[in-house]
Amino acid sequence: MFNRKAVSIAALALGMAASAPLLAATAADADQPSVVIVHGAFADGSDWAKVIPLLQAKGVKVQAVQNGLNSLADDVAATRRAIGNQPGKVVLVGHSWGGTVITEAGADSKVAGLVYVAAFAPDVGQSTEEVGKDYAPAPGISKLVADANGYLSLPAEALASDFAQDVPAAQARVMAATQGPIKATAFAERTTVAAWQSRPSWFIVSAHDRMIQPDLERAMARNIGAKVTTLPTSHVPQQSRPQDVAKVILDAVHAVEARN
Repeated sequence: MFNRKAVSIAALALGMAASAPLLAATAADADQPSVVIVHGAFADGSDWAKVIPLLQAKGVKVQAVQNGLNSLADDVAATRRAIGNQPGKVVLVGHSWGGTVITEAGADSKVAGLVYVAAFAPDVGQSTEEVGKDYAPAPGISKLVADANGYLSLPAEALASDFAQDVPAAQARVMAATQGPIKATAFAERTTVAAWQSRPSWFIVSAHDRMIQPDLERAMARNIGAKVTTLPTSHVPQQSRPQDVAKVILDAVHAVEARN
């Protein structure tokens, strides 16, 4: 005789058994830190296309933020949304202007580590443009061009010579075509918090940077007490030395994982 109660109990048991691996996987995902990457000015999320697969190959969940580059507040909001969408702790990575963004957004309780890649690391109440006031402008800064709406970009020639001088010419042309112009006024916006004061940080100094003075990068890294890696690269080590950049990020992931 057909026993409906027995069939229901069996179906429930099978369902619980089937869901067990999914629950275990979800728990594992929450235990391993995710990586959220914030690109800089004159770029977009594709600037990290070489590093992301290296992280994914190690089983790390990665999300690249697509900044509007309209203001610090807007980019921080976009970054916070990405952080909130992660299952557990986050290692927050910022390149160039993205360093200012992660300095503010990194105060989120889910953020457990910060990685600055040739990036700005302002103090509380400091703007990006104020960070380097005691240093001569880097060569590439004088080549920025403003449009009628106040957005800054780099001409293709300047991007090839001062932003990404260590990548193939064809790649530099693609980077010029996909760059994100930034509203000039964003550089004057002040942070309200400095996440590096309460989070461990890592810093990649680009020794041949022509957009941020390498000496300024070294000074910022010292100021925030970061673990420093120096690479013989342009402003975009994520493009010219992706394996080395991925290694630093993975070091941060493993350090955060070990503390959990």
